[in-house]
Amino acid sequence: MLLTPMRYKDYIWPHNPATYSIAYERQVAVHKVPFGRHYMQDLGMGCRIMRGQGEFAGKGAYDEFKRLATVFYDGGPGLLIHPLWQIANAYFTGLKLEQEPLPDYVRYSFEFRERYDGYREELSAAEKTGEDSRHAFATGREQSCTVAGGDTLWGIAKRYDVAMEELLRANPGIKNPNLIRVGDKVVVPC
Repeated sequence: MLLTPMRYKDYIWPHNPATYSIAYERQVAVHKVPFGRHYMQDLGMGCRIMRGQGEFAGKGAYDEFKRLATVFYDGGPGLLIHPLWQIANAYFTGLKLEQEPLPDYVRYSFEFRERYDGYREELSAAEKTGEDSRHAFATGREQSCTVAGGDTLWGIAKRYDVAMEELLRANPGIKNPNLIRVGDKVVVPC
């Protein structure tokens, strides 16, 4: 099965990393109670941690690693789009060379931590108003869509059966198609 390449911000992996893992964490506080008992308090979900290992091989392998390192140094959150995982707004928190790099071979590992965007509050607000945050409403010859958590411009284009180029033409304010934010309005041509 041929999978689409993994992407983060404007970096696209030339081929997907060899291994992946996702860790889900729940924060729990343990309080000691007299006579050997404990009281546990659920503090909620922590962030998802996405880790993996990969390699760049062939001519320019170390240059490819340097391009990935440049994205790491850039800082700030960005969309992590993986062919199998749920799309995440994440911070690139770790990049490690796993061996001395060679000009034609580099083995590396990486770590991303999901950024919390208040998904629960957004869903609660939508439930109170009775409105679906993915609902599109028509205005003449176009409709508008509110970006929800996990949405991508490509996904919106596919959902409304619109070519990506048409969607970009209808939204000249979107400078980076890989970066849309929760709550943004996207014009969808009819």
